[in-house]
Amino acid sequence: MTYAAILFAIAALGGVVLAAMRFGGREIPPMALALVHGLFAAAGLVTLIVAVVGAGFSIWTAAAVVGFVIAAIGGFVLFSYHLRRQALPKSYVVGHGTVAVVSFVILLLAIFVFKH
Repeated sequence: MTYAAILFAIAALGGVVLAAMRFGGREIPPMALALVHGLFAAAGLVTLIVAVVGAGFSIWTAAAVVGFVIAAIGGFVLFSYHLRRQALPKSYVVGHGTVAVVSFVILLLAIFVFKH
């Protein structure tokens, strides 16, 4: 699960840059950065699912997985705007980021506080 957290942390850095660009006035941030952000997030999600299936679920790890799946769906929606070269809706960016951050905090709690 620690590897998943590292991958999500890297994805989060890219996400912060993407969000800053969007809220800084750039309607469509660079596609390359969006792809790298998505790839790290996807790798984190797959790594987390493999770890949780191997180690067993707790309420915390299950909540983190569900949250990250919801964030991933939001990411796909945002990516569809990217592909259509349409401005990313700011409310979607905020929602996607909020769900991802909450899921990340839950994952960190599962790893470091509740030890599962």
